[in-house]
Amino acid sequence: MKELTIISGKGGTGKTTITGSFGVLARSKVLVDCDVDASDLYLILEPEVQSKEGFFGSQKALVDEEKCIKCGLCEDNCRFDAIVDLKINEMRCEGCGTCAYVCPEGAITLKPEKTGELFVSETRCGTMVHARLGIGAENSGRLVAHVRQKALEVAKAKDEELVIIDGAPGVGCSVIASISGVDMVLIVTEPTFSGLSDMERAVDLCTHFGIETLVCINKYDLNKENVKEIERFCYENGIEVVGRIPYDPDVTKAMVNAKTLVEYSQNTAAQSLIEIWKRIVERMSLSKSRPAKDVECLCIDEVHHADDYF
Repeated sequence: MKELTIISGKGGTGKTTITGSFGVLARSKVLVDCDVDASDLYLILEPEVQSKEGFFGSQKALVDEEKCIKCGLCEDNCRFDAIVDLKINEMRCEGCGTCAYVCPEGAITLKPEKTGELFVSETRCGTMVHARLGIGAENSGRLVAHVRQKALEVAKAKDEELVIIDGAPGVGCSVIASISGVDMVLIVTEPTFSGLSDMERAVDLCTHFGIETLVCINKYDLNKENVKEIERFCYENGIEVVGRIPYDPDVTKAMVNAKTLVEYSQNTAAQSLIEIWKRIVERMSLSKSRPAKDVECLCIDEVHHADDYF
């Protein structure tokens, strides 16, 4: 079983669009949405939830009034001002445990707090594991790790060959949890100054963890000078650019119709995605993960077969 993570140094580069299309093209896989703060892969795959479980990513202090001797040590030592008049304000409590540590009577305990939910769903592309972090909740990195572990369990049980992970944007904790230990990372960038800068940070992160890294350039035809800068950086750092994807209004139309691009269109952008997928299959030496036999292109109302893609 192998893991492929798609990330981007910034949001809005087309990471989820590409992940969804890969989900259609790959045959033996489990899809994972690790952007738990703002997941949106489900918008185009329309999953039917098969099971869900709560995620308890933090804890809050709880006072046993019968044991409390009102010594005030908890209030004096709380660095977050979460205890006032010996009452705990749960909105300010960070669950650090200092109050429980200093309490001489053991009157304060830490209770787990539900901060999100994890789902295992079925889509037209196969099984998808995804999650939703609660509003203002923390520990997204821990939830991402939990989502990935669940996906590996599902993939093993179903004897799937590949886990395709839609990672979070940026280079923070959620991204680190999305890429650590995977077999390959595909960085999606765009030909802007911020796209180049953020791609460089993402490459540095992958290099730090020793992960094989590929780059694809989305909307490359918007600024070909910046494309040259991106390719120059990749060449100098030994990173393969596996493809360029042109700007295409059909991407938005596909999303509006809750379809991936390769389902909706047979245009140049869709063909670029297919070629990128072909290179990834070759680089990862996948045996079962071939394009799906039938990919319905709604724009021309006919069915294309795997031979059209390989």
